[in-house]
Amino acid sequence: MSKIRITEAESQVMEALWRQSPLTAEDIAGQVATGRGWTESTVKSLLNRLLNKNAVTVEREGRRYRYRPNLTRDDYLRTESQGLLDRLFDGNLAPLVSHLAQHRRLTEDDVAELRRIIDGIEDGR
Repeated sequence: MSKIRITEAESQVMEALWRQSPLTAEDIAGQVATGRGWTESTVKSLLNRLLNKNAVTVEREGRRYRYRPNLTRDDYLRTESQGLLDRLFDGNLAPLVSHLAQHRRLTEDDVAELRRIIDGIEDGR
C-alpha cells in the first residue's frame, strides 16, 4: 500500500477500527471522543478525511454506515517508523536506539528484549 499520511487525530479513529471493525461513526465516537471534547460530528469529519485518503472503506447498512480500515496497523507503523528514521536519523536505526538509551532509562527487560532481537537477527544471517 502506498504511503498514507495520517494525523494524530485520525490515528485515534484508526486505532478504534484496528481494534474492531466494522464500526459506525457513533461506535467510534463512543470509543475515542471521551476526554478529547470531540463530538460525533468531529469523528465523522475525521472519517471523511480518512475516506479521501483511502485509509478506510465504508459500507451502507440500512440507514447507517460501517467503516473498516483499508490500511493495516503494521503498514502504518512501518511507514511512520521509517519516516521518523529518515527525518531524524538519516534512515539509520542504531543512532535512534542510542538516543533513546541515553535519554530514557532502559530497564533490564528492555535490554533483554533488545538482546533477543539482535540475536534473532544474527541467527537469521
